Amino acid sequence: MPSSPDLIPPELLLRAYAQGYFPMADEADGEVRWYTADPRAVLPLDPFHVPRRFRRWLRAAPFTYTRDRCFEQVIRACADRESTWISETIVRSYARLHERGHAHSVEVWREDALVGGLYGVRLRGAFFGESMFHREEGASKAALVHLAERLQERGFRLLEIQMITPTTEQFGARAVGRAEYEELLADALSVSCEW
Repeated sequence: MPSSPDLIPPELLLRAYAQGYFPMADEADGEVRWYTADPRAVLPLDPFHVPRRFRRWLRAAPFTYTRDRCFEQVIRACADRESTWISETIVRSYARLHERGHAHSVEVWREDALVGGLYGVRLRGAFFGESMFHREEGASKAALVHLAERLQERGFRLLEIQMITPTTEQFGARAVGRAEYEELLADALSVSCEW
């Protein structure tokens, strides 16, 4: 799929997600390439598993949450690591998608400090988790729980996370083959959910 070196058009991004593709920038040359994964990782929403110990910890955590308050700050924080696939083209493209109401962020605050968060893409009844970060222990996990609860409230059917990590594994992430993923995606795209 061709794309501008400066901006991936929102329509192209949404069409790609609807077909199971996502973009990543090559760290060496910054070129954006399109990928699909088999198997694909998903986090079941019904029910969403929160480890009991973490749920207890979360009740006492000094965090507050916002959504879409500082989308670009979140994506840039996600990119701020030793190795990243989030180039300036990716930042600008998802910021434009956010302006169109299809990319969203969850922010985790401790007082006035942004200590964690995540961002992803919403398309009908599917949410595609892209990346998360933390500056304080547990903050990215807290963002994930907040996201999952929001998606459950709104009737979303799919939370796709591309690959399983040690963090997402704790929350019940599972790998699904291409055929099952296509069924889950089709089901999620058959309903319309508001963020």
